[in-house]
Amino acid sequence: MSLARQWLEQFEGAGLDGVVAKPLDAVYEPGKRRMLKTKHHRTADAVVLGYRVHTSGSGVGSLLLGLYDAEGHLRNVGGASAFTDKRRQELVAELDPHVLREDDGTVVHGATERSRFSSGKDTGFVKLDDSLVVEVRYDQMEGDRFRHTVQIERWRGDRDARSCTYEQLEIPAAYDLNEVLA
Repeated sequence: MSLARQWLEQFEGAGLDGVVAKPLDAVYEPGKRRMLKTKHHRTADAVVLGYRVHTSGSGVGSLLLGLYDAEGHLRNVGGASAFTDKRRQELVAELDPHVLREDDGTVVHGATERSRFSSGKDTGFVKLDDSLVVEVRYDQMEGDRFRHTVQIERWRGDRDARSCTYEQLEIPAAYDLNEVLA
């Protein structure tokens, strides 16, 4: 068990997602998901920057999340999605008081930068004020963004959005992959 913990720490620091294992008495079964993948799970508090409308055209499809950098700029760090149909509709009503609007009441929209994953997608979103904080569960960072879509743990009405900085994130110790595998 202690060796597996060591591998989990070192492999993550070398850029790998986690450790895959099977029971000692089990045989490898090609094409079947019988093994277990263990990954790190961490939490962070993030500011809700805005939301994208679901591809169905109704409800919230995803929440865009941000963290403040050392210079005090709010940076897009990824998103949270996978809401039920019911929850997507509830979120529209919950977020409405935070939607930024022009003087004439028109909703303010923004667009995120394109990535290799969004080259053909609409990157537009509905902008929100920067007062909403949500605690999210994530596995790791890739540069200054969450590597994968995060999962919402809970709303943090008790947290000041300005306190949601990169400094709260756990940074794994770096390891050389060649040394780890040697």
